[in-house]
Amino acid sequence: MSEMGDITSTAARRRRQGRNEGPHAPAMLPQWAFEWFLRPILGTLFRIFFRLRLTGVENIPLDTSRGLIIAANHQTYFDPFWVSAPVTRPVRYLAWNEAFKWPGLGRVLKWLGAWPLQLERSDPMAIRRALHWLRGGGTVMIFPEGARALADGAVGKFKPGAARIALEANVHVLPVTIRGGQRVWPRDWRLPRPALVEIIYHPLCTITPQPGEDARQCARRETERLAEIIYSALNEETN
Repeated sequence: MSEMGDITSTAARRRRQGRNEGPHAPAMLPQWAFEWFLRPILGTLFRIFFRLRLTGVENIPLDTSRGLIIAANHQTYFDPFWVSAPVTRPVRYLAWNEAFKWPGLGRVLKWLGAWPLQLERSDPMAIRRALHWLRGGGTVMIFPEGARALADGAVGKFKPGAARIALEANVHVLPVTIRGGQRVWPRDWRLPRPALVEIIYHPLCTITPQPGEDARQCARRETERLAEIIYSALNEETN
């Protein structure tokens, strides 16, 4: 296929993704706004204020013909921007639904491509949106912990949603470790502070059931594996 054909095919796929989200889907900024303005500006600010260091960027897949889930530990409100800084494919985020009610922040979250997610119980609407986007070749970022870490950086128990969605959509999972964010803006601090932050992109994981294993059992086991991968880099920091 020619380069022009590739571009046309990609544009058509993204239009289909937009239709799949339904008439009440959040209005995301166009991808060119991220590529030409937000990513370069934010990347510069991150390097200045947080000395942002990216490791394992070569593990981020460039092929947009297949969807991708990015699963990371959660330390600050900056996490989605830090993690997606080198990701050139369109990314949507599952964010705490209550944050959309805060004055001004809710609109910004929608512009940046976030969908509200109810953390306290199952959220079929958020899951359907994520599946539609992934099946069209999109990328979804999920924080399996749900809540941000405290100032000591302790990681919460991972929920199986990311692995379950990856299994149903037949997509890979990119595990990511955020290291040092607890020194910037944990949930028991009112304001952020400058500190060194490192984002570590691990090799892709394939979510595959073992013989005799149903989807729920597979999601639980694979969630434990993702947690071990992400935790391992955090342990390196403390050792």
